[in-house]
Amino acid sequence: MHLPAETDIAAARANIAGIALRTPLWRLNIDVPGTNIYLKLENLQPLGSFKIRAAVNAIKSKDPAALRGGVVGASAGNFGQGLAMAARRMGVPVTIVAPDGAAKAKTDALEAMGAKVIRVPFAEWWQVLLARRFEGAEGVFFHPVAEQTVVAGNATIASEILEDLNDIDAVVVPFGGGGLISGIGTVMRRMKPEVRMLAVESETAQPLAAALAAGGPVKVKHEPSFVDGIGSGMVLDEMWPLIRENVDQALSVSLTEIAGAIRLLAAKHHVIAEGAGAASMAAALAGRAGKGNIVCIVSGGNIDAARLAAILKGEMPV
Repeated sequence: MHLPAETDIAAARANIAGIALRTPLWRLNIDVPGTNIYLKLENLQPLGSFKIRAAVNAIKSKDPAALRGGVVGASAGNFGQGLAMAARRMGVPVTIVAPDGAAKAKTDALEAMGAKVIRVPFAEWWQVLLARRFEGAEGVFFHPVAEQTVVAGNATIASEILEDLNDIDAVVVPFGGGGLISGIGTVMRRMKPEVRMLAVESETAQPLAAALAAGGPVKVKHEPSFVDGIGSGMVLDEMWPLIRENVDQALSVSLTEIAGAIRLLAAKHHVIAEGAGAASMAAALAGRAGKGNIVCIVSGGNIDAARLAAILKGEMPV
């Protein structure tokens, strides 16, 4: 798989126009000495996540005739919702294989959109990603990360950021499979190569930090938590060349720091972020992204109500 060209990203912007929003870039209303924190609010997308860009572009880049038999995806919820929306518009059935730790709010939304949801243990779900198929599910398989059209859809975020803010020192991106930071990074490397691309992981799973230290993907421990949009047991081999080219450093944040960032976003900006979406801001607030103008990608806002209520009360959700 190759990084998308400028023409691929332009095509992606055309494909998602009228479906995905051009989300705002807000300055965080907090005084951090020597630092301005900007939030790219992808949680405001129609389905509450940046994944709508990737999913819609991936489906619209395929020949509609090839999709008549259905669409299959592996997703913790957000990418699946994008697939379900696009598939429903085309009148084709969609099946989403989800890890058993996926937020109920996400899988409920999938079923409400007419998708068939199959929950499996995380290890089995990971094998679906590697095999790009699920036994018994009919249709064209769409990978949530390792597709050139997915990365191109994600890259449209960077194009919008640069239209709103020219002076950027770093971009902090939640790291799940690497498709988001690879998409944003390919634009920044081309247009603003001095910008530092920082990936953020939670303390419960740090496959990227391990890969960067080892010079390639290695297996790490993955502990389920309320932060279900990032973290895995290993960086995908097929994504490693793109990630290596587009990531300068891996940062880590604790679950306590992520929960604090969720509370702060709700109190200061009346913005609801899921765990992965708040991780980038948590890293910036902790000073791990450095000084200057820091852009944090708030990747999504799909969090279970019970988990959000616990966090807002100062508790750690189960």
